[in-house]
Amino acid sequence: MTQGTDIASQIRSLAAEKRAVILAHNYQRPEVQDVADFTGDSLGLSRTAAATDADVIIFCGVHFMAETAKILAPGKTVVLPVLDAGCPMADMITAEKLAAWKAEYPGVPVVTYVNSTAEVKALTDVCCTSANAPQVVRALGAPRVLFAPDRNLARWVAEQVPEVEVIAWNGFCPTHERLRAEHVLAAKMAHPSALVMAHPECRAEVLELADAVLSTSGMLRYAAESPATSFIVVTEEGLLHGLRKAAPGKEFVTLEPCPVCPNMKKTMLPDVLRALGTLEPRIEVPEDVRIAALASVQRMVEIG
Repeated sequence: MTQGTDIASQIRSLAAEKRAVILAHNYQRPEVQDVADFTGDSLGLSRTAAATDADVIIFCGVHFMAETAKILAPGKTVVLPVLDAGCPMADMITAEKLAAWKAEYPGVPVVTYVNSTAEVKALTDVCCTSANAPQVVRALGAPRVLFAPDRNLARWVAEQVPEVEVIAWNGFCPTHERLRAEHVLAAKMAHPSALVMAHPECRAEVLELADAVLSTSGMLRYAAESPATSFIVVTEEGLLHGLRKAAPGKEFVTLEPCPVCPNMKKTMLPDVLRALGTLEPRIEVPEDVRIAALASVQRMVEIG
């Protein structure tokens, strides 16, 4: 038995003892994904965790994801194994900045990507995911909306919902922002029969080259259901592990340079084991903030 599999078996045993559910985002290291009870995108994982009878949630992801789990499951202990695993995009807007921005546009509804802090969600009219953002914006029925924090997702949404003026906050995901059309074209040259799947956090020049613009969960479904056998995956490279499990026998290639989110790679198996043993570091959200943030998430769920 290798050290990794030994730690994994300890993790599984301790999770059962602590009545804990282990969640791993699609961008986590392969060995962390493999030890988890559930893998997926941030909101899907949080909703899954809230619905389980587990007492403890070990969230292998970044800080805002663990916060979202606490918002949805306030009675459970939520642990983020590596406390400084953050999200640069979520940090690009604060509650103070959002309040000032809202004051510039009185009466204009705010749509906020779930990749945001609890305090920002608390000042939001409705949250969205990368999968349902156009649907959420359209459902508001407003002539214009404020959209935070991702300018790339906002621009893509504006293209999908041209009847609405989408006013974007100037934030972005550094990992997706680094990807350029030239990187996609090089991959297409090397794999001419491959379909290109791109995440809407990418720049416009990249999305224009995509056969499908999809969230991570959307990519997993698309690859499994498509008759195509080869795919260029334009998002963080951690998704390739899940894609190969979802669609065995198909080819998945990433770009060069390889898109890696340093924060998503901070969590390792020893961190998960330690978090289970100590149930630290715990994520807490003040109750007034939690209730306000929950309302914006629930409005999104009601839209569908």
